[in-house]
Amino acid sequence: MLEEAKRILIVDDDRDVHQLLVTAIKSPNRVIDSAYDGLEGLQFIEASPYDLVLTDVNMPKLDGMVLLARIRSIRPGTKVLVMTVANTPENVIRAIREQAFAYFSKPFTLNAVEDMVARALAGSTKDHDIEVLSARPNWLELRLRCQMETADRILQFLREMRTNLPPGDEENIATAFREILFNAIEHGGGSDPEKSVTITYVRAEKAILYHVRDPGKGFSFEELPHAAVSNPLDSPFEHARVRERLGIRPGGFGIFMTREMVDELIYNEAGNEALLIKYLP
Repeated sequence: MLEEAKRILIVDDDRDVHQLLVTAIKSPNRVIDSAYDGLEGLQFIEASPYDLVLTDVNMPKLDGMVLLARIRSIRPGTKVLVMTVANTPENVIRAIREQAFAYFSKPFTLNAVEDMVARALAGSTKDHDIEVLSARPNWLELRLRCQMETADRILQFLREMRTNLPPGDEENIATAFREILFNAIEHGGGSDPEKSVTITYVRAEKAILYHVRDPGKGFSFEELPHAAVSNPLDSPFEHARVRERLGIRPGGFGIFMTREMVDELIYNEAGNEALLIKYLP
């Protein structure tokens, strides 16, 4: 049986953007329509369902964030990817509240968009995969289902919050947060979508903080002989021998690597909450 073609709608008043996106995401099993303002996009969506909508924010006749809210009302199962040149923390938070699948600021790499489009079309997003607990630009708190797809999505949202750090430092803290979040989902939550991880992003005057709390019982560093963070100072690769003896795949550098990428990494006593701190220059 042939797979039914996925229907995609691009809503943007810039025809060059349409051409770039179509080139990046076209596929024999995808049907792509184009609308050139928000009202026209809404008319397309009212007339027929789409699997995915890619929408700009600043458009004539109907703003893209308003379009997102209208889609949630009339076609709640439609996945929406928001794109904008006018990126603000308020728009990022609003997109999360309105259950956008992802959010990209322009200019973006076509590879990144194509990857997120593929994830959106392949995944089975449920209501409340991402639950907003606090939504202020300097204090964003979310509850996530313990699944990697949701983690990948929220990482993209948080990248768009803009730390104003140098690019290298910004990439380091994003990578460190990703590692801790993935550990929380895999080890603390057992990758069980019925369980949840709570994350908090705080933008203080002199620092950026990420807090992650998982539903597991926690751990102690003494119980991690297979991780690089537990290596004796005189034996930096002791954990590799332990992993080989236990038949565990090579690796184990996650926590050790994370410590090198942020200014402070602090765990609670139980070991199921982590706080990452990066001080601002």
